[in-house]
Amino acid sequence: MGKFIETEKVREKGILVAVASKGESQEKIDDHLAELSFLASTLDIIVSKSFLQRLDHPDPRTFVGKGKLEEISAYVKMEKVDLIIFDDDLSPSQLRNLEKVLQIKIYDRSLLILDIFLKRAKTAQAKTQVELARFQYLLPRLTRLWTHLERQRGGTATRGGAGEKEIETDRRIIRDRISLLRKQLDKIERQSATRRKSRDGIVRVALVGYTNAGKSTLMRLLSKEKVYTKDELFATVDSTVRKVVIDQIPFLLSDTVGFIRKLPHNLIESFKSTLEEVREADLLLHVVDVSNHAYEDHIRVVEDTLEEIGASDIKTIKIFNKTDKITDGDLDIHKVNGNSFPAIFVSAKTKFHLQELKGLVFGEVEKVHSKIYPHYLKPETV
Repeated sequence: MGKFIETEKVREKGILVAVASKGESQEKIDDHLAELSFLASTLDIIVSKSFLQRLDHPDPRTFVGKGKLEEISAYVKMEKVDLIIFDDDLSPSQLRNLEKVLQIKIYDRSLLILDIFLKRAKTAQAKTQVELARFQYLLPRLTRLWTHLERQRGGTATRGGAGEKEIETDRRIIRDRISLLRKQLDKIERQSATRRKSRDGIVRVALVGYTNAGKSTLMRLLSKEKVYTKDELFATVDSTVRKVVIDQIPFLLSDTVGFIRKLPHNLIESFKSTLEEVREADLLLHVVDVSNHAYEDHIRVVEDTLEEIGASDIKTIKIFNKTDKITDGDLDIHKVNGNSFPAIFVSAKTKFHLQELKGLVFGEVEKVHSKIYPHYLKPETV
């Protein structure tokens, strides 16, 4: 009996393309490109080079200027690149024009994030949410190269004789699929709403934060249950809810999807029922990776997203995590602590200030619990 030989998956080779305004700092540009590279690696894409052009506005036809496009095209042919990733969303016309010139698979930022979510989703709800968002995003962007649906349909990247009639047929198939997914999601959302309603009378706390800030690790420490944690972007796509009891007071702790700059709008819309865990929370725990020098930008992204989903008025504790990676001199404590409600510096890895964090969270939970149950008597401390 012969041995089964597992063939190693061939990783695709890609390049990154970004357009930055002339006044944007090089540090911020480098941060954005590093994040885009991290996103690419999540899909096992090897990034061989980055291209940057400073423009007041992206070119409406091809995103980058003519000279830069020629430079990119020459590199693609010489280095046999498989795909290109743009750090912005491309309009349908930009995508068509770029594919005519470059003749290879093209991702824009939203499609890259949507494909990562598709890879991460585990539950029926998350899979339906992501698939719906992805099809809605792809519908106006179908091209003859058929570059993006190949993985879901099992086809090839190029279909030699594909014409306008075939694209219209594909569009009709996708519209039908979107209609079906919406019906499925409506049913799932009604079931989720019923489950959330059954939790009335118990305090709800939700972890929020930029992706890879350490929410899931803190979730595991606070709930004492096994929760998937890994140093990667969007490790958590499916919402996780755990019951926690401190000093005889129960509360529900939920961990939801991490936020990121330019999070696709279709994704936020599709995940609205999952994000209800955030919107209906009594208390938010905003986890910040304070070791990342772009943490202030990350805070702004999270706060803007909370405002977009209608959760900006909920009482929030800022948790500055990963202090084990910094020194006191690296951080302006007055700067990060100035405007927040309560804030605390912790390390989920070393459990630094973990007990203090639990005390801070419990203090706020107890206040809400006392409002729900006015006759509640605090347990006597021995």
